[in-house]
Amino acid sequence: MYLRQLLSLLLCAVACSGSKPQSQPTFMPSSFYDLTAETLDGQFLEFSSFRGKKVLLVNTASECGFTPQYEALQAMHKKFGDRLIIVGLPTNDFGGQEPLDNASIGAFCTRNFGVDFLMLQKSSTRGPNQHPVFAWLTKQSLNGRSSSRVWWNFQKYLVDENGQLIDFYYPFTKPDSRRIVRHIED
Repeated sequence: MYLRQLLSLLLCAVACSGSKPQSQPTFMPSSFYDLTAETLDGQFLEFSSFRGKKVLLVNTASECGFTPQYEALQAMHKKFGDRLIIVGLPTNDFGGQEPLDNASIGAFCTRNFGVDFLMLQKSSTRGPNQHPVFAWLTKQSLNGRSSSRVWWNFQKYLVDENGQLIDFYYPFTKPDSRRIVRHIED
């Protein structure tokens, strides 16, 4: 198990760094459950641990006009925690609205919104440093459902209990909107 985790981290680091070794391909996950990431506090996370639950993934930023959506995300975490995992993915890709480091992001979320749902380390939604999670979410060739572009902070992606992408929602769609909640309650 440890060797597998180390290999996944190495592959993720290569994919996230934007550089490609001459003899090794960039890591591309074959399923949602092949994804790995690090939490804000540096813990290794395998997405296979999400099996059997729906997952709502949201790119976040602390200085965005949509930042108050953290409150609704936390409320959903409390209400649907037995069947829904909320994952915050901080990014600084849009207007420099996430200038904080990982520790400061965690403190900000806890202090201002009482966030205790899963938050991953700050990463990139696009470009040469695109995190494999965002690659899977935005490329039909990987997720099997649709291609999309992350337009701004607080875009949301909903994945079902079997690791299949259900849909994505633009930032102005509130996390507790009927469009999202109906899929969670199914």
